[in-house]
Amino acid sequence: MKKNIAVLKGDGIGPEIVDQAILVLDTVGKKFGHEFTYSYVDIGGCSIDKYGVPITDEGMAICKASDSVLLGAVGGPKWDNVDPSIRPEKALLAVRKELGLFANLRPTKLFPQLADASPLKENIVGNGIDLMIVRELTGGIYFGARRTTIENGEKTATDEMTYSEHEIERIGRVAFESARKRGKKIASVDKANVLDSSRLWRAVMHKLSEEYPYVEYSDILVDNTAMQLVKNPGQFDVIVTENMFGDILSDEASMLTGSIGMMPSASLSSGTLGMYEPIHGSAPDIAGMDIANPIGTIMSVAMMLRFSFDMMEEADAIENAVNKALDDGYRTADIWKDRFKKVGCKEMGAIIASDL
Repeated sequence: MKKNIAVLKGDGIGPEIVDQAILVLDTVGKKFGHEFTYSYVDIGGCSIDKYGVPITDEGMAICKASDSVLLGAVGGPKWDNVDPSIRPEKALLAVRKELGLFANLRPTKLFPQLADASPLKENIVGNGIDLMIVRELTGGIYFGARRTTIENGEKTATDEMTYSEHEIERIGRVAFESARKRGKKIASVDKANVLDSSRLWRAVMHKLSEEYPYVEYSDILVDNTAMQLVKNPGQFDVIVTENMFGDILSDEASMLTGSIGMMPSASLSSGTLGMYEPIHGSAPDIAGMDIANPIGTIMSVAMMLRFSFDMMEEADAIENAVNKALDDGYRTADIWKDRFKKVGCKEMGAIIASDL
């Protein structure tokens, strides 16, 4: 099988971690007889420095023409004061919109080898954490109308949260299909006691749940969800929610595992095209020091193989290789403790590739 992947290394530690993910992809290609080719696109701050925009039209066209997109990370203090219309993060919103990436899948899984790295007590994480947050990605308050006006001598800022029935239904269907393949349990998160958009969200989800009678469905308010993720994360299988709530809850959930560096994500369209990236930021303070954790990016590649290329055996092989590296005691700085072997970003990538 031949696949072309648009590679957006980005800023900070992005190039370092993406290089290790490509090493793993190339190893998969050799092992299973696939050919992966790469088209490189500047994105974020590095693109602003070169071209004055966070992503060029040519770069966007390359992404749209690819079979999948691999992203590192964007942004950093260097670009904090650029015009808001060209901030590095604007490129992410643009790619999501242009590629129709409306569904963000963020698995949160506590590796057994890292149980003691979780900030939660052992009696809470003892039964394991394995949940999937399905976040709507191209609607809601991040894409709604916004304005700042002066009223009665002071500035007033407004951001609108808007959702239509079809936007809610399509993300809901992704979540129900995910639950069908997992633990057949879904929690729909909203703020229906306050927001009209959440009341519509709940109505659409209730109707959709009738098509999946074998999936256990429940509604839960966003504030209660935040509490329950800390109190008893093992109760959740699939969580589905709108854009801003999902942004906040998925970051909270990621820290239950002990390191944000371990967590992958997939942003999917209605077809097979997807963008895959670790959930952490660009970490400019450690860029170039070879201490970043590449596992989140490597696991994102496993998600790419699984969701965009239908390469299940290959995805399993990557996940097994990551587990073997952890079983053998290798740790990057963010998850290291005295009794383990501390390795850098490049060495961790090489070990996982070797274990493949």
